[in-house]
Amino acid sequence: MIKRYQNSAGVMTRVADILIVAVSWLLAYPIRFEWLNGAPLLPYYPEAPQRGYYLALLPMIVLLWAGGFQFFGVYHYQRVIRRSTEIYTLIRAHLAVLILFTSLTFFITEYRFSRGVILIFGGLVLWGGWAYRVASRKLLRELNRKGIYSIKLVAVGEGRELEFVLQQLARYPEIGIEITRVIGPEDYGRAIELIRSIRPATVLIALPQARSALQESLVAEFRDEAIDLQVIPDYSRFIALGAAVENFGGVPLIVLNDSPLYGYRAWLKRLMDFSLSAVGLLILSPLLALIALAVRMSSRGPVLYRQERMGLDGRTFGMLKFRSMKVDAEDQTGAVWAVKNDDRRTVIGTFLRSTSLDELPQLWNVLTGDMSLVGPRPERPVFVDKFRNEIPNYMLRHRVKTGITGWAQVNGWRGDTSLEKRIECDIYYIRNWSLWLDIKILLLTVFKGFVNPNAY
Repeated sequence: MIKRYQNSAGVMTRVADILIVAVSWLLAYPIRFEWLNGAPLLPYYPEAPQRGYYLALLPMIVLLWAGGFQFFGVYHYQRVIRRSTEIYTLIRAHLAVLILFTSLTFFITEYRFSRGVILIFGGLVLWGGWAYRVASRKLLRELNRKGIYSIKLVAVGEGRELEFVLQQLARYPEIGIEITRVIGPEDYGRAIELIRSIRPATVLIALPQARSALQESLVAEFRDEAIDLQVIPDYSRFIALGAAVENFGGVPLIVLNDSPLYGYRAWLKRLMDFSLSAVGLLILSPLLALIALAVRMSSRGPVLYRQERMGLDGRTFGMLKFRSMKVDAEDQTGAVWAVKNDDRRTVIGTFLRSTSLDELPQLWNVLTGDMSLVGPRPERPVFVDKFRNEIPNYMLRHRVKTGITGWAQVNGWRGDTSLEKRIECDIYYIRNWSLWLDIKILLLTVFKGFVNPNAY
């Protein structure tokens, strides 16, 4: 049912966006050089540039924006249901492609195109894309209200998942689904009779595993008829990160708790990690040398401390830190967490830990690919073995690379604080991962993540 909306609305929106981009580029030239030529704060051109240079770019512009909008998920149904998310995705994709286009015209072509034309074009595309989306939603809602665009749906089942789906369908009538009836437990016995009397286009089945016999009878009854059968599997108790369905040679595979970082997403994150960590090591090299000298002079022992931590998919690696404790810190106690006023710290180590400067060598771990700049903080295997049996979903944090900083850390959950809250933050980060969320966390780390009362 969602695919129906995605296919129909997606095709119309793609065509509309191509037209908006093309018309905006064609209008930008006369607006700048004819209507606004000599306007206040704008330079006057006694002779406008040749229009042919601008017209020649039209095919490239259409291809760039069509491909860019597709790449950034402008037409993905999860991002077009909510209006705020749809507009945000449109703006983000448009600005990214506009920057790419400006770079191409600057570095590749000898002719210098007017910045005014490019800015006017960018504004027209945003305004046109926003206006079309608002107008099309209103039109689809009105058509659905009159029953012109809607299809009948009968739901059979119970549970939170079904309630959520029905709420979303009712909230967004532009999808075109008319919820005709919900058949609950009291009517399971005559579900087939009711469905036949209503004759809906779609039957949505959301039954618990205890009602598997009813589900089988419903599927067997209607599988050879012109009815769209949709099933919500009863796997919610197993899902923490999310779920997806893959088609493998015609066999549906339900993927539970899969990592969101695969394909181009993983490459983008790795590219950002590599670039920023390399630049960070270069820029911070004087500070790193100064800290290394201070550690060396403050106490005997090595400057760097390599500690075994668990990372992506449960694999271990040697995490680097500036040594902040005495060399024999765990000889008597074994592996223990640091506590406030820990007497195992060195003089310089107290300062390094309170400011998180002892973590800076982990930029090398990021550069080599063992860690990421942003992600759940890595833990020692001995603690992982303990926590995985005590805290639900603890091991799911290892579905992505561990990081120098993370959503939990910028929200204050570090040091001797609630592990449950920390895991909640880690799961939230993995569920909602995007490059923009990574950038937000990095900025928050700069402003409030280094110094923390729980960093000791």
